[in-house]
Amino acid sequence: MNSFKTISGWGGYPKTNSEVISPRNIDEYKINLKKTFIVRGKGRSYGDSANYKTVLQTSFLDKIIHFDKINGLITCEAGITIKKILENIVPSGWFIPVSPGTSFATLGGSIASDVHGKNHHRSGSFGEHVKDIKIMLGNGNIENISTENNSDLFYATCGGMGLTGVILSATIKLISIKSSQIIQTELKSKSLEDTCSIFEENDKAQYSVAWLDCFAKEKSIGKGIITLGEHSEKGNLNFNIKRKVNISKNFPSFVLNKYSISIFNKLYYAYHKNNRKRLVHLFDYFYPLDKINNWNRLYGKNGFIQYQFVIPNDQIVNNLKLIFKKISEFGISPFLSVLKKFGKQNDNLLSFPMSGYTLAMDIKIDKKLFKSIEELDKVVANLGGRIYLTKDSLMKEEIFKNSYTKWKQFEKIREKYGAINRFRSDQSLRLGLK
Repeated sequence: MNSFKTISGWGGYPKTNSEVISPRNIDEYKINLKKTFIVRGKGRSYGDSANYKTVLQTSFLDKIIHFDKINGLITCEAGITIKKILENIVPSGWFIPVSPGTSFATLGGSIASDVHGKNHHRSGSFGEHVKDIKIMLGNGNIENISTENNSDLFYATCGGMGLTGVILSATIKLISIKSSQIIQTELKSKSLEDTCSIFEENDKAQYSVAWLDCFAKEKSIGKGIITLGEHSEKGNLNFNIKRKVNISKNFPSFVLNKYSISIFNKLYYAYHKNNRKRLVHLFDYFYPLDKINNWNRLYGKNGFIQYQFVIPNDQIVNNLKLIFKKISEFGISPFLSVLKKFGKQNDNLLSFPMSGYTLAMDIKIDKKLFKSIEELDKVVANLGGRIYLTKDSLMKEEIFKNSYTKWKQFEKIREKYGAINRFRSDQSLRLGLK
């Protein structure tokens, strides 16, 4: 199944005119190896990592191959969504060890991005729970890879942005749960110092994430709502979820501006109560925006970027304050700002997380944004940080190669396994990868 259309990531920027191919079986993937392409799942990455003039969709690779309910192991095809996996495993008392921010991400995309969740400080990233991967190489050969078999290719594939081969299926180790309920605790912070202290004091919490008011000034910079989560041992294992809201059209571009966002932030902060504890369904805790169909249309027809970076723990409060100051100076108006704490960096060559804190911001596209982001990239890099490839659409080659220091090793492995000039994206070209 072939078609020609304009594609983009979830942010709607940038757009690419592409030949979109939807192979129905493995043989059809092999046939298309004569082309140079990137594999694409549900298009939930934000930037151009799954954009190219030719893309191969994983629409038909969406089956559960085997589910071991006793030992908590599941093997699925790469195009299956996290939501479909959860629909099958939650009623049996299992959950994925690391969850991205949307349940509509695919298994293959989660591996290629080495996604992190609200528990990186405890459980690391997605690839650390992958037992093995079945991958099609550039010559059509199919290999099973793991930390023990073709380990160099495994560490390049987890976090490798689809540039090492076609992920066909994978086996992941699950975690046991007693119910589909999460014990959620909300804590209000009054400053950035307060926010970071709450994270450190609750380092043993299974899940933690903070919403920040990026428009707060002076002593209130970095204030927000920190939300902790623990799996409840009480309740049922229901996972019957329906979306409640649909946004049918793009919002007018003027709706989201620094004034409307500032008002929203004040109301949102005031709404929450300090130290409020309640039971919520795990879907509401992990995927609140999934209940709003096409929520990306809130940002208007020009779209938005989600800018996410990580910086090391050293002088974290001062360095985050510096970044907030620069955001204000550059005239950047984030609608949503989310802070999380990361644990140790893993062995995957292009994996994003490192020990430190990560901030993600949804920013509406406007004429001055691109120059501002270029300057902000430099600030992050000078602080020893890096930009998340899954959400990147603007990073310069120099910034990438200075912050992802194992990129040369990554390219050597790609060459070894025949991926050079076979698997390519708009992003990989922009970042100077072959």
